[in-house]
Amino acid sequence: MRWFLTKGRRLNRVYVAFMLVSFMMGIAGALQAPTLSLFLSREVGARPVWVGLFYTVNAIAGIGVSLWLARRSDRQGDRRKLIMFCCLMAIGNALLFAFNRHYLTLITCGVLLASIANTAMPQVFALAREYADRSAREVVMFSSVMRAQLSLAWVIGPPLAFTLALNYGFTTMFLIAAGIFAVSLALIAFSLPSVERLEQPADMAITEVSGWKDKNVRLLFIASTLMWTCNTMYIIDMPLWISSELGLPDTLAGLLMGTAAGLEIPAMLLAGYYVKRFGKRRMMVTAVMAGVLFYVGLNLFHTREALLLLQLFNAVFIGIIAGIGMLWFQDLMPGRAGSATTLFTNSISTGVILAGVIQGGLAESFGHHTVYWAIAALSVVTLGMTMRVKDV
Repeated sequence: MRWFLTKGRRLNRVYVAFMLVSFMMGIAGALQAPTLSLFLSREVGARPVWVGLFYTVNAIAGIGVSLWLARRSDRQGDRRKLIMFCCLMAIGNALLFAFNRHYLTLITCGVLLASIANTAMPQVFALAREYADRSAREVVMFSSVMRAQLSLAWVIGPPLAFTLALNYGFTTMFLIAAGIFAVSLALIAFSLPSVERLEQPADMAITEVSGWKDKNVRLLFIASTLMWTCNTMYIIDMPLWISSELGLPDTLAGLLMGTAAGLEIPAMLLAGYYVKRFGKRRMMVTAVMAGVLFYVGLNLFHTREALLLLQLFNAVFIGIIAGIGMLWFQDLMPGRAGSATTLFTNSISTGVILAGVIQGGLAESFGHHTVYWAIAALSVVTLGMTMRVKDV
């Protein structure tokens, strides 16, 4: 933990501030995201198809806004000021959801505010990397611990979100999220540094050399998209399925998400430790196999204890693909790390878009139980495609 100390062996306040900001913004986000489908269904009165459409529109808008803001931030302006602006939009978004129950307003103004707000966290990581580079400190460990703050936030956030929403109402929950964002904004304004960035060539293209012509890259992109489609369909539908079809307590949904997030931390660390020994392909195939077991298990076992136990497979699935997946793209596209990373992140966004459409249509037409058979089938297809990608 030497990177937490200054040369005088005192605690580095800037690094502590980065940790606090990432944790608090993670908590605020984890209060809102897990309960969104329940909020739209119960408070707004949206039908399942409109719930799914909301996620799809939100994902599409998020891709466009985040790419535009990211490009602008890399070329000009103070990144810290952009983070503060995004955090201010996050406060506005939380307040809008606290006091508005009109679907059209939420899917337009709410989605726009959320798209800007969601750019804050990647920009915080970018500012942290620039600060670490300038201060000549260990970058990898610092970034890893910051990511651990987000995982920790998702251990605490979902159970707390459902407790607040169900016991005190969604308005209270969103107001608390707005308050946490406000504290984060103050921390950013007074504790995070402004870092002068090096000029980047204006004509530098992210995907100068496309890897799409490579069959393995195409297979991995499609497989990764389907992985995230399965995961997002589960996240959207599970809170509704728990209460409406299984008759289990609403708070169980938050407990399941928190348990999975907690188990993902050791899964990520173990995957990083063993990847050199077993290789990325074998690790990813193992992860998708765990995903198949998880989604098939959801169709067969419906008790509280069984659903909690199944989260172990969910954690292995998400914990490995979230970390190793991006590295596999980069290995398949040597010398094109930017293009590889963009393909990986785009596979996540595409998966969210598909999940919103598929989940909404299936739940509306055939009921929630059909969603889980569809997820299980998609996971099997994903396993077959992953096994066809070459190892590197």
